[in-house]
Amino acid sequence: MFGAVQDLVIYALWALLLGVKAFALVDCFRRPAPAFPAVGRQTKTLWLILVAVGALTGLLPGLTLTIFGIAGTVVAMIYLFDIRPRIVEITGRR
Repeated sequence: MFGAVQDLVIYALWALLLGVKAFALVDCFRRPAPAFPAVGRQTKTLWLILVAVGALTGLLPGLTLTIFGIAGTVVAMIYLFDIRPRIVEITGRR
């Protein structure tokens, strides 16, 4: 019984974190390249690579709670909560 509940929680976390990583990747693709250095961050290419690798770690449920899955989630969260709001502020595009 406990194993089934644990598996359900792991799969729910996997789906949620995969959605967050996928949203971050799609959003990063949509943003204009000159906006990244304009907000004092690295290039769009670097952020696309980082977020894409993070999203790849979300494709396998077994990697969700490993160091690689957590690192991918952290990269996506940094993009979504630090980079994205600054880019939205200067471009005016949501």
